Amino acid sequence: MLSCRELVRLVTDYLEGSLAAEERLRFERHIAICPPCRSYLAQMRATLAVAGELTEESISPEARKHLLAAFRDWRADR
Repeated sequence: MLSCRELVRLVTDYLEGSLAAEERLRFERHIAICPPCRSYLAQMRATLAVAGELTEESISPEARKHLLAAFRDWRADR
């Protein structure tokens, strides 16, 4: 049985369709019986749908500046 922690680690591969058949089956069995993980999967799908609509033009110059600074700082921390 797949744990919730493992599901979180695999969710991107699942959504991209890149899980092996056996792993996908384990994933789907888990979400069939785990309401919190079903909710998490739905949230990830919604996030991807919204992010797919985001364009550079739709971001204010101020927000763009903050995002670039955040990622610049994140990279420096690594």
